[in-house]
Amino acid sequence: MKKNRRLFLKTLATVTTGIMVGGESVHGKSMINRDRLGELLPLRKLGMTGQEVTMLGVGGAHIGKSDDKTAQEILEAALEGGVRFFDNAESYNSGGSEEKYGKYLVPNYRDIAFIMTKSTGKTGPIAQQHLEDSLRRMKTDYVDLWQIHAVSSPEDVDSRIAEGVLEVARKAQESGKARFIGFTGHANYKAHQRMLERTDILQTCQMPINCFDPTYKSFINNVLPILVERKMGILAMKTLSNGGFFGGTRHFHGGDNPKMVPDVVSLREALHFVWSLPVSVLITGPDHAEMMREKIALAKSFEMMKEDDRLALIERVDNAGYDGKLVEFYKA
Repeated sequence: MKKNRRLFLKTLATVTTGIMVGGESVHGKSMINRDRLGELLPLRKLGMTGQEVTMLGVGGAHIGKSDDKTAQEILEAALEGGVRFFDNAESYNSGGSEEKYGKYLVPNYRDIAFIMTKSTGKTGPIAQQHLEDSLRRMKTDYVDLWQIHAVSSPEDVDSRIAEGVLEVARKAQESGKARFIGFTGHANYKAHQRMLERTDILQTCQMPINCFDPTYKSFINNVLPILVERKMGILAMKTLSNGGFFGGTRHFHGGDNPKMVPDVVSLREALHFVWSLPVSVLITGPDHAEMMREKIALAKSFEMMKEDDRLALIERVDNAGYDGKLVEFYKA
């Protein structure tokens, strides 16, 4: 088991180096990319799309639950710090997250922002309506990435495909309303495996990726190798277990349970572990602008973790004896 894990992680390190395109050290060279606002965070390839995205992205759910002032401050801090990837979903805050993008992001920054949103629609007509509503709320004619959101089981995947959701995604890309298409899920890696069995038209996949994941119902072990083989864009979420690393058992909150950060792993180690895997972008959910700046600083200081260090971190977490149902409470 440990021998296989070592071989797998060694292979991933080579793949990670291959997707770095700017700011990070690639074969001893480092490039700095800029746009009209200034210096960008390091860029990474988004699978085989030909698109390059910043290694850090803003989580839209947190924008939605913030008041207008805080949401605007987070977005401005992200833009100032060189972040250009912005996540969202029609389900976040009943469309409120997308409305905030329509107020504070799109009007002045659409030309430089890579905007992704998602649909939880279970049928083609509902998914289509979600897409139209998303575009209207965000005041844009297209999104850079539109994803089938929160697949929860193999049966859920089969049902959505049967009800036309995948076809709607295909047509959205064909029509230009979505430049790229993908899918997401946080509960059950078997749902991801089923989606990848059923279709090859999706270009990205979003899923939980963190240093605890290999020890409990693992997306890293069971899905990541397939994504790497397919050369898909990999979007990392729940890199701190959506509060689970801070003792929480519900979304967005810490709690009174044993805390993995800082008791077992540092914040720096947790994020640098994820960036050492072949992820295109790590999506973070900041509660306020200072938290956004903290993650930006960690991105700027990133150095690829050595193979032995990654393995040691996984073993440290594994040996800490944390209950997986508590740490990654969102997994089925």
